[in-house]
Amino acid sequence: MPSPATVFANLHHKTGGRLFTVAVLDRTAELARRVYTSDPVTYPTSGTKPMGQGAWADQIIEHAEVFVANTVAAIAAYFPDYSVIESLGCASSLNVPISTHHVIGTVNILDIEHHFTPETVDRCLQAIERHLDPLVLAMTQSRL
Repeated sequence: MPSPATVFANLHHKTGGRLFTVAVLDRTAELARRVYTSDPVTYPTSGTKPMGQGAWADQIIEHAEVFVANTVAAIAAYFPDYSVIESLGCASSLNVPISTHHVIGTVNILDIEHHFTPETVDRCLQAIERHLDPLVLAMTQSRL
């Protein structure tokens, strides 16, 4: 079995994205912890965020629904670090909940404005689905 970092890097290669991160949830601490990043300077793997409340958390964590924002304004409505995201040349975001019996984390892909067309989202979701078993295992191992 490849290392978690290799699994995440391979998935990044398959989905693309200027910025690609994977976060796992710690429901006890109510934190999302970044376990993979394509930009370790700006978004290091040591980073955590509160799981949060609100529409994004309801959609992703509680309902396991994909989130798409295709403009900086749409990103800014949910993410306080939108100016950092924009400074990286990213203006769209695709957040995919990864679920077993409940959401264990997210795959987060960011790119240029209006990047996530229905076709692009479908291609990314298919890539994640094809790699779901190793992805879930890698995320589980990264939680330890």
